[in-house]
Amino acid sequence: MSQLLEEVSRAIEARHYSPKTGQAYTRWIHRFILFHGKRHPKDLGGREVSKFLSYLATDCQVAASTQNQALSAILFLYKEVLDIELPWMDDIVRAKQPVRVPTVLSEREVEMVMNQLQGPSWLVASLLYGSGLRLMEGLRLRVHDLDFSRCEVVVRRGKGQKDRRTMLPKRLLGPLQNHLRVVRRQHMVDLKVGAGIVEMPGSLAQKYPYANREWSWQWVFPATRRYRDQKTGELRRHHLHETVIQRNVKTAAREAGITKRVTSHTLRHSFATHLLEGGYDIRTIQELLGHSDLASTMIYTHVLNKGGRGVRSPLDKL
Repeated sequence: MSQLLEEVSRAIEARHYSPKTGQAYTRWIHRFILFHGKRHPKDLGGREVSKFLSYLATDCQVAASTQNQALSAILFLYKEVLDIELPWMDDIVRAKQPVRVPTVLSEREVEMVMNQLQGPSWLVASLLYGSGLRLMEGLRLRVHDLDFSRCEVVVRRGKGQKDRRTMLPKRLLGPLQNHLRVVRRQHMVDLKVGAGIVEMPGSLAQKYPYANREWSWQWVFPATRRYRDQKTGELRRHHLHETVIQRNVKTAAREAGITKRVTSHTLRHSFATHLLEGGYDIRTIQELLGHSDLASTMIYTHVLNKGGRGVRSPLDKL
């Protein structure tokens, strides 16, 4: 089984999937094989896949999105790793995901949350709301992704491996520049002790072997601790872990007295909704968010500042 999982890892790397997607796919494939008594997937078929998915839904009670991720991982195994045609694919039904309206904060509530944050957490949260970034897009920013002269943020290899540009709020220019001065001093100290090396995307580590020490490639939000890479033995510094921001945003919302279920992604939802309320074109917002389908952006038209799709309640006429 270990050999098969290694093949899965190589196939994931060859297709430049994100690390989180690769880890999730490997984990689901591992669970699928264990569920069927370590039988080789070549000996399994549609009935066994359906049985595993039913087990996840009924016994584990996983969400529809989780069940569909498991199915995507299994299909990746058969199509991309084992190169096996799937005549039974039509018999596999994906779980139907419920359509939910996203939680959105008012401008005042966003301000209340921000007032409870400080340091890098405040900067990251400000970019999520001010630039419409996903959490990992913000944490994976490199120094060269910030264009202060044009007030732009370049998001590289976002969801779907797409690049895009969005605005850099003028209010963040000074704080970000001050932050980067501190980060650069830390980077110089790291270089002196044989560290200061950052993970490079794709094959750039081989193409530009010394670029991983350059300032422009460093994380905008580096972690507080260094680590030694198991493959290369290099002393590196990763970006801030997402749980740091997730925890701090939730704590900030609670301390601000907000009763809504607030996550870091709520700030991105609020970004889109407030732009719509400001009269900006929905296709422009679609580009800023990096949505492939306009339908994904249209959901924000349901959460504008008036409840019930803007319809006036008859009670208010009494």
